Amino acid sequence: MAKILITEDEHTLRMFVARALRMDGHETHEAGDGAEGLEKLEQGSFDLLLSDIRMPVMDGIALAHEAAAQYPDMKILLMTGYAEQRERCDDLSLKIVDVVQKPFALPEIRKAVAMALAVQTSCAA
Repeated sequence: MAKILITEDEHTLRMFVARALRMDGHETHEAGDGAEGLEKLEQGSFDLLLSDIRMPVMDGIALAHEAAAQYPDMKILLMTGYAEQRERCDDLSLKIVDVVQKPFALPEIRKAVAMALAVQTSCAA
């Protein structure tokens, strides 16, 4: 299964999502903000970055830009509870798989992750 980094500042939601994805057989690692997420990305390779957009220290948009630049083969899936934040992702359209609207039910996030992992990446050489 996949190695997934979940970057979410709301502890309860982060643990809820991590537990659900582990039930699907994935290995999960968690970070409380974008800066911590970037540090974790530097410690090992991940198949998927699942990140909230609105977080302190470094938001998910900045994290997604850094992650896409440093790890072009890693898939990126963003989450947000704010409609206006979704619009901020427009410049990331070629770098992210999708944006999941919060609140979501467990089956929705599990399906979004499965679909993100199934997407084929194309690398320009």
